[in-house]
Amino acid sequence: MTTRWLSPDEQRAWRAYVAASLLLEDTIDRQLQQEAGMPHLYYSILANLSETPERRLRMTDLAEGLKITRPRLTYAVARLEKDGLVRRESCQWDKRGSVAVLTDEGMAVLERAAPGHVETVRAALIDRLTPEQVRQLEEICTTVTEGLLGEEGASGEMPWRRRSSPSCS
Repeated sequence: MTTRWLSPDEQRAWRAYVAASLLLEDTIDRQLQQEAGMPHLYYSILANLSETPERRLRMTDLAEGLKITRPRLTYAVARLEKDGLVRRESCQWDKRGSVAVLTDEGMAVLERAAPGHVETVRAALIDRLTPEQVRQLEEICTTVTEGLLGEEGASGEMPWRRRSSPSCS
């Protein structure tokens, strides 16, 4: 098979993406560490749980939504649990599974952290783009995500994926 090297334009686009994504993640992580005392991953866990019915989600589904491995999620949830922000419960439908639940204290921490986080996202990304560029960014990222997740065999290769089972309520 012959390697399809990136053209100069493609190479510049790729390197610009890598630089921007690393800088964005670092900027967001630093802001959350300074103002909320937590990394971006922990904030994302709290935010995802806050958007679900009864602020609870099966750990496997949470890992898939965050695109992280189950062991990494388990470690993060254990830390949040230690701080009283999340608790784990047994899954009613699958005795092997567990559910992460956002506590009232976790919700309060999230509500205090959210304004600073949103301001950082705006300043670092959204406010730098025109409305058309924001729409294009969403379209590009959605296309890439759907392509990666939809590739034949990809669901088995993604570390957070496994055969779905009934969600716990």
